[in-house]
Amino acid sequence: MAATAVVWQPRDDGLAEICSLLEQQISPSSVVDKSQIWKQLQHFSQFPDFNNYLVFILVRAEGKSVEVRQAAGLLLKNNLRGAYPSMTQENQKYIKSELLPCLGAADRNIRTTVGTIISVIVNIEGVSGWHELLPALVTCLDSNDLNHMDGAMDALSKICEDIPHVLDTEVPGLAERPINIFLPRLLQFFQSPHASLRKLALGSVNQYIIIMPAVIWQALYNSLDKYLQGLFVLANDPVPEVRKLVCAAFVHLTEVLPSSIEPHLRNVMEYMLQVNRDPDEEVSLEACEFWSAYCDAQLPPENLKEFLPRLIPVLLENMAYADDDESLLDAEEDESQPDRDQDLKPRFHTSRLHGSEDFDDDDDDSFNVWNLRKCSAAAIDVLSNVFGDEILPALMPLIQKNLSASGDEAWKQREAAVLALGAIAEGCMNGLYPHLSEIVAFLLPLLDDKFPLIRSISCWTLSRFGKYLIQESGNPKGYEQFEKVLMGLLRRLLDTNKRVQEAACSAFATVEEDAAEELVPHLGVILQHLMCAFGKYQRRNLRIVYDAIGTLADSVREELNKPAYLEILMPPLVAKWQQLSNSDKDLFPLLECFTSISQALGVGFAPFAQPVFQRCMDIIQLQQLAKVNPASAGAQYDREFIVCSLDLLSGLAEGLGSGIESLVQQSNLRDLLLNCCIDEAADVRQSAFALMGDLARVFPVYLQPRLLDFLEIASQQLSANLNRENLSVANNACWAIGELAVKVRQEVSPIVAKVVSSLGLILQHGEGVNKALVENSAITLGRLAWIRPDLVAPHMDHFMKPWCMALSMVRDDIEKEDAFRGLCAVVKVNPSGGVSSLVFICQAIASWHEIRSEDVQTEVSQVLNGYKHMLGNSWAECLSALDPPVKERLARYQV
Repeated sequence: MAATAVVWQPRDDGLAEICSLLEQQISPSSVVDKSQIWKQLQHFSQFPDFNNYLVFILVRAEGKSVEVRQAAGLLLKNNLRGAYPSMTQENQKYIKSELLPCLGAADRNIRTTVGTIISVIVNIEGVSGWHELLPALVTCLDSNDLNHMDGAMDALSKICEDIPHVLDTEVPGLAERPINIFLPRLLQFFQSPHASLRKLALGSVNQYIIIMPAVIWQALYNSLDKYLQGLFVLANDPVPEVRKLVCAAFVHLTEVLPSSIEPHLRNVMEYMLQVNRDPDEEVSLEACEFWSAYCDAQLPPENLKEFLPRLIPVLLENMAYADDDESLLDAEEDESQPDRDQDLKPRFHTSRLHGSEDFDDDDDDSFNVWNLRKCSAAAIDVLSNVFGDEILPALMPLIQKNLSASGDEAWKQREAAVLALGAIAEGCMNGLYPHLSEIVAFLLPLLDDKFPLIRSISCWTLSRFGKYLIQESGNPKGYEQFEKVLMGLLRRLLDTNKRVQEAACSAFATVEEDAAEELVPHLGVILQHLMCAFGKYQRRNLRIVYDAIGTLADSVREELNKPAYLEILMPPLVAKWQQLSNSDKDLFPLLECFTSISQALGVGFAPFAQPVFQRCMDIIQLQQLAKVNPASAGAQYDREFIVCSLDLLSGLAEGLGSGIESLVQQSNLRDLLLNCCIDEAADVRQSAFALMGDLARVFPVYLQPRLLDFLEIASQQLSANLNRENLSVANNACWAIGELAVKVRQEVSPIVAKVVSSLGLILQHGEGVNKALVENSAITLGRLAWIRPDLVAPHMDHFMKPWCMALSMVRDDIEKEDAFRGLCAVVKVNPSGGVSSLVFICQAIASWHEIRSEDVQTEVSQVLNGYKHMLGNSWAECLSALDPPVKERLARYQV
């Protein structure tokens, strides 16, 4: 007789104990020690069949509450994420066999928990490891029983959300890909009488649209017409969540496959305009995203243009604060109320970067809540940039009407009008410019409005007009208005309302960047206001003051180095510096602020340099210890301390120049820096190589004892996988190698061949990296070629063309002169190696506006005349291939 497989059964005492623990864990009682219960549950996790108990409780413990069964399911889900691959096959099988019959459980919470666990298992082993799953899902979907359809749809939607590609792969034993089995059923469910099924089906198909640019889903592509028909059927669904998904679908299609909606464009736009006024704010927010997506997709602007007179009033209406906007509550906060920890936004320090600033700056708005008001303002901003002054006839009468609305109850309309003016400040500047002084004259009194949110938005809007006011400051009236704006913002820095302080300080920092040296006559009064704010602000706004002080230093540079100004500025900052511990995160913005001040003051920072230098060293050492042993360091490791400290040391090196010698001479900075150069975190390495380059410029002798180590580690960064975070590291390492090379000359020889090979590859694939790295690669290659032309010249045919093209883009400066010394040196060593790239050599030479160095001028002239002599009659042929402006510039070399 054949043996029957023994089905796993729980022991009653084990089952009772686990249920009891789960009941205590979810109990609201504060008497229960939750951490002890968690420890016991973790202890049970050691037993191989613990997860079997959990699935049994979830699926079969009918006598227990739904909450306990759900808790068992959620614990099972978390356990499987780590433990599933190492479980025995019998236990895996048991869990899977218990889950499937429960897809149609009577309680929806149980069904959705089962769906979550199924998607976790599919994430680990795909669908081919679970042959029974797909047939079970199909059976449930086709069953006409609401619970079964809903349970299967829930599981399927989670698989589509987490691992969509798994359904679009060949599965052994299946005649077609799973997506082809499920997609027709999903589209069919668009017409289901049950809202939950319509929502899950539409959400599932939308997942495939979201990732479409990376992968074209053939199955969906073939069913696109059906999908679009389904969207139009669902467009006026009674359930807001379904309408929101319809809007999201049209937005995604506009972004990834605009051609698909072009035939239906008018209908889609009419629909989006209609739901932009939906009573459900989440639906109108999703619809509002469409207008920016439309402009970004570069669909025909004329189609959108005729909608503007109807669209703009809707956007302006939606820019008014909603009654439940949390900003309305925040706006009541008086400066005397201390900040709570949750009020402090996460902050992100940007590591120091050498070269063109073309790296995307991630906006700090990720922390702020995105809502209909902000989305509508962003749409107006985008429309103003696409249509310019053409939106003004529809918009300005509405702005004027809202601004003149009187009475306290109309303050939100007035505030929205000021926001709209700021949103169009750049896009519509041509049309607004003639009225600039009237606009500013109108905005200035609003800085003293009784409503804090009108005061704060007026600060922002005035800062948006700042750069245009500065252009006008040449005439007396323009200068007078610029002064009034400056003084108005400074006055608002000292507002008693936290929200206004924040807006005024941010607006002032923007004006500082635009105004730069125009601020110099007002430096005394600016510093007095900033330091007064520094003395009264709570922690959150204090960060913005640090930023404003740093921006001021960056803008006025050495003008700050006057005893009267330093007496106002430095004592409060030094007092705060002494008050904070080495592991206090409030040090970050202060370190950044000191970095800007040290660079601006230059040698004027010397009186403050010693304690600042020592503190940076202490912080780096503390963090390097915390990394390996947090207990003995007495602090948790946080690499941002290291990054900020390295950047401040760079600022000191840049500001003090060779004066840094007395600080570093007796220190162990060299070893600390070498450690940071091999750190696994990209931002630590990025700042470390920036400091290496800065030290190379001002005190190269200090790096000498470990010179080859520094060069070797830096050269390794150039051949690393150049993904987004490594690009910035490679950029700084490349720059540092070049700076060291010109100081230590022949001593770089051991790494020249390796670095030249890496730089050649970077230049050949210049479109895949960023402008800063291409420029630094071209300069460092030139510097190495100048020092060791004999090692570089044999390889020049590999990189000559992209090198010359990159040099053409570099601005005239000392670094470009060095690079051209190298270019001329390798051409002299191997003239025939440059013949095939001669047109590009000529274009690079013609990129100079003026070569200031006489010796470089002479070298360049010799190269051109050398080629003219070498090529004889073919020289004229080479010149004829050049554009007239290039020929014109070369004429100065008499060739």
